[in-house]
Amino acid sequence: MIKLLLVEDEKRMNEAMAELLRQEGYAVDALSNGVDGMTAIVENSYDLAVLDVMLPGASGFDIAAAARSAGIAMPILMLTARSSLEDKITGLDSGADDYLTKPFEPRELLARLRAMTRRVPVKEGSALCYADLVLDPDAPCLKKASASTKLTVREARLLEALIRAKGSLLGREQLAMQAFGFDSEAEYNNVEVYLSFLRKKIAFLDSHVAIKAERGKGYRLQEDTNVP
Repeated sequence: MIKLLLVEDEKRMNEAMAELLRQEGYAVDALSNGVDGMTAIVENSYDLAVLDVMLPGASGFDIAAAARSAGIAMPILMLTARSSLEDKITGLDSGADDYLTKPFEPRELLARLRAMTRRVPVKEGSALCYADLVLDPDAPCLKKASASTKLTVREARLLEALIRAKGSLLGREQLAMQAFGFDSEAEYNNVEVYLSFLRKKIAFLDSHVAIKAERGKGYRLQEDTNVP
């Protein structure tokens, strides 16, 4: 699941944006103070950040600059009511990757984030575990004890999204967005095909883990504890 830092001091907008993003499958830390935002972005690990410019304590520019000074390369989207060219240049120079002027449509915000997600590199040394399975997304391969099977990049991204969901349901659109960046309608339609391939590879490893589908709701990982 994609971890996102949201720093917005206007309470209603903060709450509305956090709810929208959570519905889209993001794990959101929502803060309203610039100083708290600066601490969070440096001390925690996020995949994306959405920062308002005008914040109490420290500006969005300050937070972005602090992240870049600390060597943090995640994508940053700036939000502001200012639309002048100079303000946009300041934001981009401080380390922001994109700039969205208020007011904006929720669909545009989500589209900008999807585009930024597609540019997030796969992290090295990012092995993930679920029950008796170990996913190495860098290889990519799936392991159980001494046995292993190769995965395609798309299979690995799908399984990573399911593992990070920790047994929670992910809809097909959420899976497509998190695994493929929602690049195309074709990828959305192929989610079930890739899940079928994954099921066969999990079965090949004789794992206790299953990819469960709930009609009209989505997919999740589940361990069958009754299997000896």
